[in-house]
Amino acid sequence: MDVRLNAWVRGQVQGVGFRWWTRARALELGLVGSASNRPDGRVEVVAEGPRQKCEQLLKALRSGETPGHVESVGEQWSDARGDLTGFVER
Repeated sequence: MDVRLNAWVRGQVQGVGFRWWTRARALELGLVGSASNRPDGRVEVVAEGPRQKCEQLLKALRSGETPGHVESVGEQWSDARGDLTGFVER
């Protein structure tokens, strides 16, 4: 059963290629969703797919190998809604 991961990434993550990098990792994992800049400086990542693959994406966001500098990543899990296609940068 698929899940939905909502992650909020805080730090120096806007204007540094972070959303593009996140999209590339998500597509490698076969996930659908989006990475969006928020007005408060965070990036919001929404991903749906198998829980194990979403956990791998979350681990990547926290890996220290991202563009910019991640200070913290908040997460929320829920059932997949199935309303997403592809993985887009917003």
